Amino acid sequence: MMKDLFCFDYPNVWAALEDSPKPVVLYGMGNAADRVLDEFERRGISAAGVMASDDFVRYQDFRGFTVKKQSDLEHELGDFTVALCFGSSLSDVIRHICSVASQHELLVPNIPVVGDELMDEAFIEVNRDDIQRAYELLADDRSRRVFKGALDFFYTGRLGYLSDIESDKDEIFNEVLRLNGESYLDLGAYRGDTVDEFLHYSKGYESIVAVEPNPKNYAKLCEHIRGMENVTAINAAIADKEGVMRIGKKSGRMPILGDSGGVEVPVVSVDSLGCEPTYIKVDIEGMESAMLIGAEDTLRRCRPKLNLAAYHRTGDFFSLILQLCSIRPDYRIYLRKHPYIPCWDLNIYAV
Repeated sequence: MMKDLFCFDYPNVWAALEDSPKPVVLYGMGNAADRVLDEFERRGISAAGVMASDDFVRYQDFRGFTVKKQSDLEHELGDFTVALCFGSSLSDVIRHICSVASQHELLVPNIPVVGDELMDEAFIEVNRDDIQRAYELLADDRSRRVFKGALDFFYTGRLGYLSDIESDKDEIFNEVLRLNGESYLDLGAYRGDTVDEFLHYSKGYESIVAVEPNPKNYAKLCEHIRGMENVTAINAAIADKEGVMRIGKKSGRMPILGDSGGVEVPVVSVDSLGCEPTYIKVDIEGMESAMLIGAEDTLRRCRPKLNLAAYHRTGDFFSLILQLCSIRPDYRIYLRKHPYIPCWDLNIYAV
């Protein structure tokens, strides 16, 4: 029997950073570091410096700090606590992060990809019942271990919880999804990488519809699928209803809204596409809940297998389970975490 979901071995990551007896150094200098510094200011946490991997250090300025090498800060500060402020799935980057963690205490502040909610004591208290309900809906022990490990990581920021729950994709695709002759709907197709993943694991297919909102990525997607039979690409964003959205010129995988210099793309719902999918992959940068609202008719009619990203918003890993089961209570729900720091590539699988 697993111990109480809400029994944590370490304090909340924000409390740990606030109470750290050592100087706190940010590792990273992108959008996440900006948001961490904003939260530090709100909570009265002082940052002692900003570091980057040696290859990225040009002693540039970031928010009033000179970005330095780890060795520079060790010479100046001695020991310190590291607040990790970027993510990667690259094995060499992950090894380097783990190397830093072996030399200094390393914590990962839980900055969501989308939204401002943080996994702290107040969040746990407000969502306690929903977290417990979602946990009880999971189909196997591995899913429950992943759920508890993800919760522990989000709350404490301790890397060890991730290594305990990660697995490659072979098991979930080969033993649970078992794709064979599917009509595949790829939501957030990027440049075709998840079309390739589908083809790798599927024993043939009936059709593929790949939807990507970013015009530059869409052009790459179209080139990638050129010559493939029964494959259609659509340049659109996915939400709960039809409309338009503006995507910034600098957006990559993630659409940037409200950029006056960007371009408008159509917004569609899954139900409006009029397709009959047997398998849907959803990785649409925080719009997963809206997608489910706009796919209710399709889910009820077709009951497709689902591969649903569950990490863009702080509560996605439990709230999306509850939302999905409210539409189709007969789904068997699995949760898997694939290699990535922080707790990204955390996915709900439904069959």
